[in-house]
Amino acid sequence: EAKTLSCPCLMLSLLFWHWALLQVGQAFPSTSDYLQRGWQRLLEEGEDCGECRPEECPAPRGCLAGTVRDACDCCWECANLEGQICDLDNTNHFYGKCGEHLECRLDAGDLRRGEVPEPQCACLSRLALCGSDGKTYAQICRFLEVARAHPDANLTVAHEGPCESEPQITSPPYDAWNVTGQDVIFGCEVFAYPMASIEWRKDGTEMLLPGDDPHISVQFRGGPQKYEVTGWLQIQGVRVTDEGTYRCFARNKVGEVVALASLTVLTPDQLNLTGFSLPKLHVTPEDYGESEEDYY
Repeated sequence: EAKTLSCPCLMLSLLFWHWALLQVGQAFPSTSDYLQRGWQRLLEEGEDCGECRPEECPAPRGCLAGTVRDACDCCWECANLEGQICDLDNTNHFYGKCGEHLECRLDAGDLRRGEVPEPQCACLSRLALCGSDGKTYAQICRFLEVARAHPDANLTVAHEGPCESEPQITSPPYDAWNVTGQDVIFGCEVFAYPMASIEWRKDGTEMLLPGDDPHISVQFRGGPQKYEVTGWLQIQGVRVTDEGTYRCFARNKVGEVVALASLTVLTPDQLNLTGFSLPKLHVTPEDYGESEEDYY
């Protein structure tokens, strides 16, 4: 009698979890579709595929990574997007197959961090593309996602490589305050093609920083992302006279943009009156480490 109850109980348990996952899928459809398919396959495990009747297959919709055949090689279903979990053996039995221009890989970064890696869909190409909308796409996979999400836009690839455009400040300098004698760092990350040059100025002065002031320095390097450049303005042993507004200018042959941030300087006595703690420095050039990547 115990044997006759074990199978129905297992099936009821699986059905319950499948129902629960469907409820989650209604709230988070973009992140759980491939998990729902996995549970569906688990429920049907042990059953053969039977006769393929393509006319009975549901039409997949909203497939941003294209379509692939299901586990029975009969119906079409949505492929997995970049970053989604996938079947590493490419069998399409549980999590599903990756879409066009994607392959299932283990994340080597997880291994380096001592974590258990999960197979995820990764784009085969790292070549940037310029779309007919004048926007730069990191690679073909991102381009196809946008093109499929907006089919009425008739988006096409204008050419390989990024679009020429005026600089875009992806991470501007932030307002800061500190106490006399402490160090202050402003950062400015810029995306541009052709590469942008970065200049720092302080309102009220005509001279480019650092000028001839030994306690002010500037640094630049490529990154952190492709076609980006980052500039830092560092003020060592900040003084009351350093208080003011600082501007990051980024320019190339197409155009110029600017972002500004203010610096407030307190004396130790003023800090005691506020009850504040000393602020922490933002990201510094040393935090980026060494990299051999070609950012342009």
